[in-house]
Amino acid sequence: MKYVYSFKEGNKDMREVLGGKGANLAEMTNLGLPVPQGFTVSTDACTSYYKNNEEVIPEIKEEIFDKLRELESITGKKFGDPSNPLLVSVRSGARASMPGMMDTILNLGMNTEVCESLANKTNNRRFALDSYRRLIQMYSDVVMNLPKESFEGLFDEYKKEVNVKDDTELTVWDLEEIISRYKSEYLRLVGSEFPEDVNTQLMEAVKAVFRSWNTDRAKTYRKLNEIPEEWGTAVNVQMMVYGNTGDNSGTGVCFTRNPSTGEKKLFGEFLMNAQGEDVVAGIRTPQSIETLNDILPECYKEFESICHTLENHYKDMQDMEFTIEDGKLYMLQTRNGKRTAKAGIKIAVDQVAEGLITKEEALLRVDAKDLDQLLHPVFDEEDLSKKESVATGLAASPGAACGHLYFSREDVAKAHEDGVKDIILVREETSPEDIEGMNIANGILTLRGGMTSHAAVVARGMGKTCVSGCDGITINKHNKTITSRDGKQLQEGDYISLDGSTGNVYFDKIKLLDATISGEFETFMNWADEVRTLEIRTNADNPRDAHVAHTFGAEGIGLCRTEHMFFDEERIFNFRKMIIAPTLEKREEALSKILPYQREDFEGLFREMDNLPVIIRFLDPPLHEFLPQKEEEINELARSLEVKYSDLKNKVDSLKEFNPMMGHRGCRLDVTYPEIARMQTRAVLEAAINVSKEGKTAKPEIMIPLVGDVNELKYVKEIILEEADKVFKEQQTKVDYKIGTMIEIPRACINSDEIA
Repeated sequence: MKYVYSFKEGNKDMREVLGGKGANLAEMTNLGLPVPQGFTVSTDACTSYYKNNEEVIPEIKEEIFDKLRELESITGKKFGDPSNPLLVSVRSGARASMPGMMDTILNLGMNTEVCESLANKTNNRRFALDSYRRLIQMYSDVVMNLPKESFEGLFDEYKKEVNVKDDTELTVWDLEEIISRYKSEYLRLVGSEFPEDVNTQLMEAVKAVFRSWNTDRAKTYRKLNEIPEEWGTAVNVQMMVYGNTGDNSGTGVCFTRNPSTGEKKLFGEFLMNAQGEDVVAGIRTPQSIETLNDILPECYKEFESICHTLENHYKDMQDMEFTIEDGKLYMLQTRNGKRTAKAGIKIAVDQVAEGLITKEEALLRVDAKDLDQLLHPVFDEEDLSKKESVATGLAASPGAACGHLYFSREDVAKAHEDGVKDIILVREETSPEDIEGMNIANGILTLRGGMTSHAAVVARGMGKTCVSGCDGITINKHNKTITSRDGKQLQEGDYISLDGSTGNVYFDKIKLLDATISGEFETFMNWADEVRTLEIRTNADNPRDAHVAHTFGAEGIGLCRTEHMFFDEERIFNFRKMIIAPTLEKREEALSKILPYQREDFEGLFREMDNLPVIIRFLDPPLHEFLPQKEEEINELARSLEVKYSDLKNKVDSLKEFNPMMGHRGCRLDVTYPEIARMQTRAVLEAAINVSKEGKTAKPEIMIPLVGDVNELKYVKEIILEEADKVFKEQQTKVDYKIGTMIEIPRACINSDEIA
């Protein structure tokens, strides 16, 4: 097996072997672009390294040093030779882009003798010492896994000692002292001297990059982005070019289009007299790419031309890294750039108009998951750019929300009654009791809980923005304040903003924009409509959501969860009366109060979905979810319902279940309490008849939930048919309707032939 490839041996289609960076370096070499030459140690070598107990086998070592000799021949320099030294960078490069997740080492091949020779040869002692200083720092971090702060701390301390702010202000004598301190720190932490043998440096660096494939941050990134563990990373060994030789040199990163907006204009930054890590690390403030035209106009014109070449060649927006050494431009990397959903759609639509790609290619360019960002309210980008987040939690339910801060369902309800329009509910954690407040609020923030917590699940079901598990904030219930880790504080009623797509929390008012399908988004979705074969329905439990979904092109409602219609204060009160009612008559009395509300809601849905199907799921959750769990809440409800606390507490306790997913819920509620199914059937069909009288066409489909056995379906279906006949006789008219179920538990799958 071949394990190591020179850049001229590869191409862009060899990503599986060479990784993304290696394949693109090879492709740029083939295009004749100014790429510092080198070679790629393949992903197969990484796999071999892990198979062989984290050792590089002799065959791979031999190939690496063979390619190193080829590189020496191309460059006319020799690795480790003080008279004409070749220095290299060692960089990772997985098949899929994993920016910042794996490791890089620059200036490899430097030792005391080479540093001295390089200083004399370039007549630039400062540059040579700065490069050596960087190697010791990066090698200590990446290869030896020594604490970053040890070396960064030494560096910062020294700058304070000599009263220097920028690295570029350090003198030759300063850098010599820093190198001496670095080597002492290395000896203290490792127990041996910093390696002078450059071959040892190279092999240890290659192994370190292989190891970086399995760092915690790389594993997390792979998990989030569904990148397989077994792929491994390639290692790119490339001749060093220097952006830190003086004011005629520099380094930068640039996109061929704006990754936030999609605008067709170079978007990037650079630093003069710096190495690439300086730009990424944010040590110095870079300049925008346009100003390069003022500093080095020839380089800028060449760079513009290369950007055009690369985008046309790859037919996608490119994210590039470059270095300028003594006025000469070198390309170090290109890859398809990451972008926001908004930018992704604009770029795809624009590139179709430019003739670069087809409509079908454009549709495949945008990840369907990213479109979710565009279907919820978003922050105005200009306003957002002026604000700073104070904490970050879990992005539990997408969208953006801004409003006045309140801490309890009672306070939310009161504020709503008093005319407060925009409200954010902030709780340590939510419970079923908070449903009313959650329903009124624009967004929900919890300090505890994960992506499957009560707050997260209910918020997603309601289509509300939610950030959960935000432990960077504390609540003081007594003072009704929240405080961030950096001491910023808000009081009840103050503005707070939540980004449910990133998990960011802002102690500020940020302008919101409604989601719309227009411009490039509309064009893009129309192209999707032209080629798709799937019919799309929506989840909607109220006319407002149905209207939004219809506007966005939904072809009916696929699921209306009727339990979400009980959250209003008066409705849930009557529903609770029904739950605790001791007799059928009392239950029917409570249900008769709910019937008009359900009918009215269904009418709204049918009007919005005129002539489109609406699937209405009958009551599904276990009844205990509608009752309070805390003592003070049970007390309060007992007083409202005029029942004894002990009786209500016994009822609440009796309804609790070991496994509510399999227990008394779904169709089994209708088996126990047929009157619930009768009320809901009447509400659906009376609503359909009323809307038909208005000249619209209602198409109700009744879903019997959580069926596991064919007899459950038969039993509940008979109740629905009986009640439907009564309604049609009373109204002296009929409407077409369907009855069905959802196959959602294993037993139903096994019995699905009988059920069908």
